[in-house]
Amino acid sequence: MSAPRPATALALLGAALLGACAAMAPDYERPTPPVPARFPQAAAAGASSTAVAAVVAAADLPWPQFFTEPRLRRRIETALQNNRDLRVAVLNIEQARATVSLRDADLWPTVNAGLTGSRQPTASGGVSSLYSAGLQVTAYELDLFHRVRSLGDAAAQQLLASEEARKAVQISLIASVANAHLSLQADDDALRVTQQTLQARQDTQRLTQLRFDNGASSLLELRSSASLLEGARVVLALQTRQRALDENALVLLLGQALPADDPASAGLSANPVLPDVPAGIPSELLTRRPDVRQAELQLMAANANIGAARAAFFPKITLTGSLGSVSGALSGLFKAGTGAWSFAPLLLQPIFDAGRNQANLALSVAARDIAVAQYEKAIQTAFREVADALAGRATLQEQLDAQTALVQAEQGRLDLTELRYRNGASSALDLLDTQRALYTAQLARVQVQAQLQQNAVALYRVLGGGWTEAAR
Repeated sequence: MSAPRPATALALLGAALLGACAAMAPDYERPTPPVPARFPQAAAAGASSTAVAAVVAAADLPWPQFFTEPRLRRRIETALQNNRDLRVAVLNIEQARATVSLRDADLWPTVNAGLTGSRQPTASGGVSSLYSAGLQVTAYELDLFHRVRSLGDAAAQQLLASEEARKAVQISLIASVANAHLSLQADDDALRVTQQTLQARQDTQRLTQLRFDNGASSLLELRSSASLLEGARVVLALQTRQRALDENALVLLLGQALPADDPASAGLSANPVLPDVPAGIPSELLTRRPDVRQAELQLMAANANIGAARAAFFPKITLTGSLGSVSGALSGLFKAGTGAWSFAPLLLQPIFDAGRNQANLALSVAARDIAVAQYEKAIQTAFREVADALAGRATLQEQLDAQTALVQAEQGRLDLTELRYRNGASSALDLLDTQRALYTAQLARVQVQAQLQQNAVALYRVLGGGWTEAAR
């Protein structure tokens, strides 16, 4: 059999190289979600399946339709415009986009215009001059094994991950503003209850003092009344300080001070009822929650980096060339007949690098395995958050109903005790004990009201709601 011609040999070599031009990155396979197929208490926490089917999913429900209270909506809009964490998340997208542009630029040769000159002595004692001008391409890498392309793919996945991170930050910000708003309303309700209780205890203290002065009450009753009065003042001071702290937290989220004409809170009970949202199934979290999508995109980026590390084991071909003119005199550089060109391909095959490429590959594989664990942890965290919110939805309304009934019962007991006290059938200690029980029940009801509404906000957040806005 005759030897192949040079042209045929070059064609075969080119075909072999092109045949090797396959991506080195392993095929991506989404890990199996390490969570059950159903949320616990998903059926018991919400309405019937027919009613749930008619409810819009949280991820498809724009936040202006979920939060309908005007003042809360204004605060959310202010936070979306001024919050620094969200601003950093947006800038991170721009940074990632610039990185993608850099990786894309590596796929193309860099062409420079150059002008060089050199003078050196000759053996005859003279001086030799050489000037050149033209276009130059230096060390352009032929990406036959997709090393550069794999790095570009990783950068593109990181860009998408940064966009999902921005959505996750917005979701968290909206929920945080809503919770801070509800905390302030709860503080105002608690302050009103405490102020009313303080006024009632002051009246009781005056009445007990009068009865003591006339020998109708004991010193123990007088001291007990004074103790409860001062206790209410202590709680009032604590609640006032807590409200100031909660307002400071809200100001930080908004990125600016609250307006001077901010109206007084109408209370938790005046809030519109937050819409119910269906929990769906755990697998929907993979596509509905931005933080889970972010973790998967980072996993895909780590997978692409393995391809770049594998490609480093194969030959690297770079091209260097120039096109222009060369002359021994600067004045004749651009005259006819001075044209020149050069072309210098270079193939480098790693032979010994002290294990650098192998270590780099091992590093990339370990980074991919870490990303898998982080992705699975993100799914598990999302599952736990949804399960917690469903547990709250299933029980908090019953707790609030029971607590409201307890407040009504304690109020009725206080009314009867006051009547008996005025008629001398009950002691001052009985009256003070009843006042204390009513006050404790009223504060507990405020806390449960806040928890119920904050749980609705939490369920909306953990199901991926909050990054879409209503169509304008």
